[in-house]
Amino acid sequence: MAASGRSRCPINLAVELFGDRWTLLILRDIVFAGRRHFRELLRGSDEGITSSVLADRIDRLIDAGVLTRADDPAHKQKVVYSLTSSGIELVPVLAAIGDWGATHCPADPDKSARARDLHYEMP
Repeated sequence: MAASGRSRCPINLAVELFGDRWTLLILRDIVFAGRRHFRELLRGSDEGITSSVLADRIDRLIDAGVLTRADDPAHKQKVVYSLTSSGIELVPVLAAIGDWGATHCPADPDKSARARDLHYEMP
């Protein structure tokens, strides 16, 4: 992951990678919704991400070592996105953010219950 010129602060560096509107939502969909293909991520997003933004954020996550891209053995024209070990380390963070949002924001009750369950299932 290339460091920014602004700061070597770990919080700043993480915010520069994850601090936009879309990146954590893409990771959410890969981790919790099992979406592994570009089209699934594009069409499955309740938030309506555009294809250009999705492609950009996926490239950033790959460059940062959070995701990998591999040919899909089941379909020659598709690729599969997977978490790296670095990406897997983010799963408890995503669960904690979901739990916080369920507690402190006007979230959908069904989605809130799932977010709380995920948070408390984490080791």
